[in-house]
Amino acid sequence: MGVYILKRLFLIVPTLFGIMLMTFAVIQFVPGGPVDQIIAQLTGQETDATARITGGGGGDMGDASGDSDASLNSAYEGGRGLDPDFVKELEKQFGFDRPAHERFFKMLWDYIRLDFGTSFFQDRSVISLLVERMPVSISLGFWTLVIHYSICIPLGIAKAVRDGTPFDIWTSAAIFIGFAIPQFLFAILLIVLFAGGNYWDFFPLRGLTSFYFDDLSTWGKIKDYFWHLVLPVLAMVLSGFAVLTMLTKNLFLEEISKQFVLTARAKGLTEKRVLYGHVFRNAMLIIIAQMPGALVNILFTGALLIEIIFSLNGIGLLGFEAIVSRDYPIVMGTLFMFSLIGLVMHLVGDITYVLVDPRIDFETREV
Repeated sequence: MGVYILKRLFLIVPTLFGIMLMTFAVIQFVPGGPVDQIIAQLTGQETDATARITGGGGGDMGDASGDSDASLNSAYEGGRGLDPDFVKELEKQFGFDRPAHERFFKMLWDYIRLDFGTSFFQDRSVISLLVERMPVSISLGFWTLVIHYSICIPLGIAKAVRDGTPFDIWTSAAIFIGFAIPQFLFAILLIVLFAGGNYWDFFPLRGLTSFYFDDLSTWGKIKDYFWHLVLPVLAMVLSGFAVLTMLTKNLFLEEISKQFVLTARAKGLTEKRVLYGHVFRNAMLIIIAQMPGALVNILFTGALLIEIIFSLNGIGLLGFEAIVSRDYPIVMGTLFMFSLIGLVMHLVGDITYVLVDPRIDFETREV
């Protein structure tokens, strides 16, 4: 297993390089870059990131040479009428006065030293923004995962044992109805019903803690924290019940039908001993090994809409806002962190397979 882990760790480097290279290349052709937005604000034009820019706009990041006034004016539609020297200064301020390949390799060198640069528009280091937003995303992801597994696994086992009964049919109908409801729609429904909409005002509408959080006692802080988490976590867990529950049920049904289960029953073992002493370990192999990947998925993709709806300043919302505003240091920095964590968690998932079932040997297969 040690050799396999080393191979996977070495593969992380070229994988990260490829991801960053492709993303950086795509960014070069995205219109409405930071220089374009500054010019649009100064000239009173449309400031939306999707504003139409001719000649590649910010996507070309401004040619590094900046040889002539005409080239600057053609590169930035909104820059016509502005002092070309001022536009050059903007390019230099954002680092676009150098060729793309120089900027790319400088970025990689900075990332190796854990220097993710400074936000274009927030005047703060990217790492400080990530550290500030990370607790929100971790809170949402962790508690969503805990609730998913603590409910779906027992429910899936119960459905497998009672396969075909009214309990199985009605619970299947309930979880698939929940699966069919869009996550954002359910979140809005919860706000309308329980967060000061047209009905009750039981739960806070925004944020992870109250403004008076620091003045509370330890127990008061715990209650305040979980009180803010109720609605966003509830909105996130609903759509995930169906997949995990049905996967657990099908895996148990598959294991129950195998010969070793019949043999265990023939030896006089109790049904509880058969299920949890023999079936559970084999059936849970895939599910437990998927936990690291599931956590990453919830952290960096599933929580985005919930963070927006409930005004939670998490990593997903930070990355989304950076893409809209073309804040490239944040875009690339969050992408680097997401990719690195995802690759590491994928490796952790493989290690989890071995911990759950030592018979699995990754040394004998190609990486």
